[in-house]
Amino acid sequence: MTGMEKIGEAILDKVKAEAADIVKDAEAKAKQEIEQAKKQQVARLEEGKTKLLQEAREEATRIEAQALVKARQELSRAKADVIDEIINRVKKGLVGISSDKSSFVGLIKEAIDTLGVSKGRVYVSAKDMTTVKKLVEKDKELASKIAEIREHHGMGGVIVEDIDGKIRIDNTYETRLEMLLPRLLPEVGKELF
Repeated sequence: MTGMEKIGEAILDKVKAEAADIVKDAEAKAKQEIEQAKKQQVARLEEGKTKLLQEAREEATRIEAQALVKARQELSRAKADVIDEIINRVKKGLVGISSDKSSFVGLIKEAIDTLGVSKGRVYVSAKDMTTVKKLVEKDKELASKIAEIREHHGMGGVIVEDIDGKIRIDNTYETRLEMLLPRLLPEVGKELF
């Protein structure tokens, strides 16, 4: 081998060695990039799983909250239905009851005194008309304060108005019940529920 061939071979060996180093470095970098890519893929998968789990938890919480609201609404509706039924039964009971004589006199006198007039007009339910007329006939003082007795459609009790019909006192059972209900309903609710 000639000197040139030896130099050529040395250069070739050196180039081969450098090429081998470059390939080795490239393989190491490629391996490192592949490992990093795998780690990123795993991280993305974990992030995706975490996001899906979070979304699933949020959806479950939303569904649970909606179910809770719906259950509360249904319970509230059921309680309201029970209370409405009680009120309806009370009203039906009031329709069938004739007031005793003393309650009519008291209701009429209270209304006339509240009006502050010398004479008034009295309205009573049809079922109580005869009773009230008899009471007024027997009580001369009360009769002097009543110009006439008329019929109204209601459960019972009385309505008294001035002669001109401008001022009216409603002492009917319906009105008195409506006035009492806001105070009674919380107590009824406590007892029932």
